[in-house]
Amino acid sequence: MVARMVHRGPDAGGVVVAGPAALGHRRLSVIDTRAVADQPMLDAQGDHLIVYNGEVYNFREIRGELEARGAVFRTTSDTEVVLEAYKAWGPDCVRRFNGMFALAVWDKRNRRLFLARDRLGKKPLYWSQLPDGGISFASELTALRADPAIAERLNPRAMAQFLLLNYTLTSECILAGISKLPPAHYLIIEEGRPLQPVRYWDLAACFHDKSRQSRPVAAEELAALLEDAVRLRLVSDVPLGAFLSGGIDSSSIVSAMTRLGNPADVRTFSIGFGESGFDERDEARFTADYLSVLHRDKVVGDEIAAKLATIFAFTDEPFADSSIIPTYAVAELAREHVVVSLSGDGGDELFAGYETYVADKICRLAAWLPNSLVRSADKAFRHLVPPSRAKVGWDEKIRRFLHGMSGDAVSAHASWRHLFTPAELPDLLVPGLAEAVLGSDPLSDFHAFDAEVAGLDVVDRMSYIDIKTWLPDDILYKVDRATMAHALEARAPFLDHRLVEFAARLPPGHKLRGFDKKHVLKLSQIGRIPTRIARRKKAGFSAPVSHWLAREGHGLFVGLTPEILAGDHFRPAAVRRLCEDHWSGRIDNGLKILGLIAFHYWRAGPSAVVAGP
Repeated sequence: MVARMVHRGPDAGGVVVAGPAALGHRRLSVIDTRAVADQPMLDAQGDHLIVYNGEVYNFREIRGELEARGAVFRTTSDTEVVLEAYKAWGPDCVRRFNGMFALAVWDKRNRRLFLARDRLGKKPLYWSQLPDGGISFASELTALRADPAIAERLNPRAMAQFLLLNYTLTSECILAGISKLPPAHYLIIEEGRPLQPVRYWDLAACFHDKSRQSRPVAAEELAALLEDAVRLRLVSDVPLGAFLSGGIDSSSIVSAMTRLGNPADVRTFSIGFGESGFDERDEARFTADYLSVLHRDKVVGDEIAAKLATIFAFTDEPFADSSIIPTYAVAELAREHVVVSLSGDGGDELFAGYETYVADKICRLAAWLPNSLVRSADKAFRHLVPPSRAKVGWDEKIRRFLHGMSGDAVSAHASWRHLFTPAELPDLLVPGLAEAVLGSDPLSDFHAFDAEVAGLDVVDRMSYIDIKTWLPDDILYKVDRATMAHALEARAPFLDHRLVEFAARLPPGHKLRGFDKKHVLKLSQIGRIPTRIARRKKAGFSAPVSHWLAREGHGLFVGLTPEILAGDHFRPAAVRRLCEDHWSGRIDNGLKILGLIAFHYWRAGPSAVVAGP
């Protein structure tokens, strides 16, 4: 299991057996790089053992409090602080942590195992109850699958989520019998205790507790919070930099870095594509010049096809968000120069930065239109307007909007990002699997989270749903796997829980003012980043896969035919029809085909997965 995670921690590794518990770890040395800070780490008394992935950024403040209580430290690492914090405060220690983490502490004296995951889900934690009553856990499913006690059975509900959303939700795993510890939860394992995760942070309460601050006052507080979040995340004993695109989120992070230190010491990285509309390097360079930082970039072409199998092997579960490709590429570039990189992840979810929030708002305003009229318009548009294959083209926006308008607000919100629609699955999946996949509602999590913020504005509701689903299960999942593939640590200042709670309390009009997205964030950055960057329309961070897959025999198809992509799970005729419609230009099926490619490479991973439930 540990050997399968060397990419996550190439600097050191070890396994310790303590009675009925065996803990293993691979280390990426970032804070206190000495061997004395390696893991698994045992406390001085020999009673507690920890393995821990991530960073607790306020560890120095916590250490001071623990020393005042009599704790003695042998290292300057945050790992030892986390261990001593658990000894001092038990499970409540996680409420004091500002950071990203997945951790396990074995209490030898009380024969108790404690597992915990950070509030937003930056770091993954899989676990499974074994037939003999014990449990197995790991940071990656690939590692967990090395345990011979883990069954290799496909989970139809997770398969449905993947086909609809490009990813699987926290509540499910692509393999049956395996769970993911939800963000902001811990789990205590001891004899006689039920295995029930406990939630230790309630963000919904913040959404209900609205602030009365004016927009200018909120903007200034936001600027101060963001700068302090960046300050905490600059602590490192190894080289540190930042991802820099042409957008406001990453630009705001880098701007704060320059105010907290020498701009000439700040290293930034971006990538671009040759296809029109997919290259943000000019905007990134403009921002880098404005802020006087050292910037590097490169162009990624369709030669990335040669790395596609490797990229999808690192995704752990089937994952088909095309932005995994540029994220992998920019992480590869950054790792040539730094070990830690700050990113702008979270800004869109916190401050209504996606076009989907505008669509949600319009959909609410247009709710009076008859469904029959909306369906007719949807059908006519798809028939009359050919696909453009542009990056989030206007035609695709209208297609998705018209398709989503006929459902309730939650279903419509999910549909803006559909890979396949539910109506397409019976013809795509082989008999038997189709019935199992269609046997449950894959979006029940969305409705459950919506109920936690019932009665709020639609923008607040959909933002909360995204923070609970899209953010941990797509965005942060992607960043973790793509950066860890190169042993690069990514830190996201926007996901400082203080800033997240602040954003949740803001009135929705502060975030989406009319149709102006991220309004308060833009106000907070006046004079801090270039005006043209603050006002620039969001472009997204995706790859031109529809262009790359536009013809049969293209590089992405090397060694792949529709029949090979079909495998044991999909109907060959349906897959060939998807490909031929795309090659002919009749329908843009690029993302659907990429989904099938992603599933194919995952299926060919560590061990074969049976087709049936």
